[in-house]
Amino acid sequence: MGLAALLALLLVGGEWVQELTDQFAFGGALDQYGIMPRDPGSLSHVLTAPFLHVGFGHLIANTVPLAVLAFMSALRGVGRFLVATLVIVVVGGLLVWLLGRGGSSHLGASELVFGYLAYLLGVGWWERTPAAIAVALLALFLYGGALWGVLPTNPIISWESHLFGFVAGLVAAALLHRKRPPRAGQVSPYSPRSRF
Repeated sequence: MGLAALLALLLVGGEWVQELTDQFAFGGALDQYGIMPRDPGSLSHVLTAPFLHVGFGHLIANTVPLAVLAFMSALRGVGRFLVATLVIVVVGGLLVWLLGRGGSSHLGASELVFGYLAYLLGVGWWERTPAAIAVALLALFLYGGALWGVLPTNPIISWESHLFGFVAGLVAAALLHRKRPPRAGQVSPYSPRSRF
């Protein structure tokens, strides 16, 4: 639990250090590294966009849900948390780059927030253990209302980052927690056998 808290703290702390540096050393110029859909020069920004914010108000809005959901996700293990984060950043970002509104810049940790929420829900679905289901229900109770954010209701909010972050979180859960059927020859001697 302590390690999960440390990972969440490092993630959120890194977001704050970046924004403080951006605002006071670069005058907000680092926001140019957000995702500009279908702009070839912006493709690499898939890796930077979730760590940028348009001012402190934007960052403050993301801080608490990011901290809580990152902590809950990191409880699944460090390796899985890091892989899930990478999947959310890359898959979610690529989908925004491919399908997002042109002529707009998409950035902010909300891609991670929606990704971690979907990851926790997906883990509950794929594992179906009491603990995983309880965590999924807790995440849904705390932040389920945010799911309206995947709809195009506000033109200044990147609902695409919300939607595709959520999709990427489900992908991460399926990759990391989906139970695969045993290979031939690995059937348990206690499993039922067909009789002819």
